[in-house]
Amino acid sequence: MAKPIVKAVLLPPQRTLGEKPLLVVGPSLGTSTVLWTEAAALLGNEFDVIGWDLPGHGVSPAASETFSVAELADAVIDLVDSIAPGAVFHYAGDSLGGATGLQLGIKHGERLKSLSVQCTGAKLGTPEGWLERAETVRAQGTAVMIQGSAERWFAPGFMERQPVVSSRLLHALRDADRFSYAFCCEALAGFDVRAELGSITVPTQALAGVEDTVAPPSFAEEIAAGINAGGGSAVAVALDGVGHLAPAEAPAVVADLMRTFMTEAGQ
Repeated sequence: MAKPIVKAVLLPPQRTLGEKPLLVVGPSLGTSTVLWTEAAALLGNEFDVIGWDLPGHGVSPAASETFSVAELADAVIDLVDSIAPGAVFHYAGDSLGGATGLQLGIKHGERLKSLSVQCTGAKLGTPEGWLERAETVRAQGTAVMIQGSAERWFAPGFMERQPVVSSRLLHALRDADRFSYAFCCEALAGFDVRAELGSITVPTQALAGVEDTVAPPSFAEEIAAGINAGGGSAVAVALDGVGHLAPAEAPAVVADLMRTFMTEAGQ
């Protein structure tokens, strides 16, 4: 089984890496680094922000075979090592990017300074639901997901208030490789780290949107409780008026929460 390959995008402001603490940010299924553009710009004076794309999304090459969320975490480590070998970094991710963050905390905790998992859970959906979606997208392409994703991703009224941002995100979904998207669905079908949360020792922040039907605030509370039960340090925060894509829906609020958290965790 070949490990998936993920590629990076240096988010603005762009400068030589190494001057500031490194922050790596991960996307949700069907989006790209576009998800983080605004939040990254707000954090860019204090952090070197690098976004990564899922296989077959954005700038990352399509996957040719199945992979797990744990292998996505390995691919993120490989990516960081290709840019800044051995670097210890802050990590933030939304949805599947957040699930990848939990796997980083479980498997590669020594590489992390802090972990911000957003709009995610230690388990998401049902295996049956993900496998059914994988088959649908393989057969019909990612465009079949646009209407449903628009309803799941954004809090009511967001698309009307922010047509440009929501349009960019939905274009990323439309442009994603259907087979890679299906492999991501299959990775989520096999993802359940509820029993392993207690092994995460890196300071963790779990953010959730009150309007998120995919990963409601109870999921963030479950993550924090599981980490704290193992002797780690985690906090859950619920964001009013936010759906499933917090970094794009509330970039200023997310950036502020992340900045405070990362500073306290030690740059």
